[in-house]
Amino acid sequence: MGKRAIPLVWLLVAAGLALVIAGCDRSGLAPVDSTPASAGGPRFEVVAAENFWGSLAAQLAGSRAEVHSVIVNPGTDPHSYQPTAQDARRFAGANVAIVNGVGYDEWATQLLDASSASGRVVLNVGRLLGLSEGANPHRWYFPHDVAGVIDSIVADYDRLDPSDTGYFAQRKQMLLSTGLARYEQLLREIRARYAGVPVGYSESIFQGLGEYLDLKLATPYSFAKAIAEGTDVTARDKQAVDAQVQGRKIAVWVFNTQNVTPDVQRVNQIAREEHIPIATITETLTPASASFQQWQVEQLEGLARALHEATGR
Repeated sequence: MGKRAIPLVWLLVAAGLALVIAGCDRSGLAPVDSTPASAGGPRFEVVAAENFWGSLAAQLAGSRAEVHSVIVNPGTDPHSYQPTAQDARRFAGANVAIVNGVGYDEWATQLLDASSASGRVVLNVGRLLGLSEGANPHRWYFPHDVAGVIDSIVADYDRLDPSDTGYFAQRKQMLLSTGLARYEQLLREIRARYAGVPVGYSESIFQGLGEYLDLKLATPYSFAKAIAEGTDVTARDKQAVDAQVQGRKIAVWVFNTQNVTPDVQRVNQIAREEHIPIATITETLTPASASFQQWQVEQLEGLARALHEATGR
């Protein structure tokens, strides 16, 4: 969805952050104190605007940090989320703040701007990846970018808690070799077996994953971008997508169950009528209690089943 003006009601929340910061003793905590008295327990606090990055941050932190994610409800739209006073306090008091950037979570950037703290480390994923305005912000669906964010999170933890670099290295190795093993396996298998298969998709959230898997993304990107940003889909794009499905020019249709607009509902119905296999994805962790890899694996398995049904491979 596109950018929205920040309502005055939450700006009042941000305006009170100076009082929050005044009562906070975290403004100069880099590196974090790592005396034996705190060994094994949380040494710093991390806040992630969204739980897809928060899940990875928590797994990498282990027992050394408390990690909170703001967007955890699958029914919440991260683009238009209205932060609470508790959110403001968490951002003000965090040693590490992780935001997606690229216009995706402007509310989080506003909170950070309103609560500057000299000792806080901010990981803005869009800036990390060198993305410009208008780029696809859904980087957690770009596997190469997920790897880059993991590296950056560990580097930030090392900076804050240098005595625990070995611990964080072990957490990273465990995540890569065990936690993400099935995720990586599915990526390889789908890419090897179904490269070039034409698929349609409801919105740009799927672009990065589809490209990584070497699937042929048949849907006009302008259609997918409009659905993701909540803007009007052109008549030309509607006709093109409908024709692709009615003419069975796609093998599988993929849609985001958290954003089912009337246009998506129409294409879903046509796909069912044409007996085109359907796969689903979501924007945030579903269920909210899932880990990043559990969520992604379930979706990749569903996509693999749909591709197998469509092609017999």
